Amino acid sequence: MVVLILEKVTPGLRGELTRWMIQPKAGVFVGRLSARVRDLLWDHVCRKTGAGAAILLYRDNTEQGFSVRTLGQTRRTMADFEGLILAKTPISE
Repeated sequence: MVVLILEKVTPGLRGELTRWMIQPKAGVFVGRLSARVRDLLWDHVCRKTGAGAAILLYRDNTEQGFSVRTLGQTRRTMADFEGLILAKTPISE
């Protein structure tokens, strides 16, 4: 399973992704893709995102069972903590 989360991207890019994935919530895409299609879609998102941001989560042979790719400045950042991927939320002052 592949999960792709987009922030601040054009409606056109979101529309293009609905050809391969469903969008249960605005900016959140879920689908079952081959590794080749997943990588091609990620390359497409990287080219079309502009000033927006993206997070890609997909099944992989790791301790957690998944890997993460990020692009741009997202609200939450992903941090590698001794081999575990953790989501860091900024603390508001």
